Amino acid sequence: LDGCMSGNVKFNGWINDDGTENYKCRAWVNFQGTGTVAIRASGGVSSITDNGLGDYTILLTTAMVDVNYVVAGSSGLSGTTASQGRSFAPNTTAPTTTQYRLNIKTTANANIDDDLVYVVFFR
Repeated sequence: LDGCMSGNVKFNGWINDDGTENYKCRAWVNFQGTGTVAIRASGGVSSITDNGLGDYTILLTTAMVDVNYVVAGSSGLSGTTASQGRSFAPNTTAPTTTQYRLNIKTTANANIDDDLVYVVFFR
């Protein structure tokens, strides 16, 4: 097949053998959540806004089709400091098709900054 295709191939959706849509990861980001927030690597994420302790807004490059997407992720501290009991919580700000506001929480339900933050968006 070498040389048969060049450029990018685009399509509207993955389809399973039974004709149903196969949902996929639409965006992802690996970012520094302490000090000056910075994206290390990403796909489909244009920027991160630091709203305060453990509170971030993730801006998507391409709008989702609706707000019924799923966000998952993990976070922690690098080095010798243990980071136990972290959880992700949606902020009280409602998600939109172009941004998602996220809080990182301790087991005591307090916001906390972590230097290793990984987030994925599925729809």
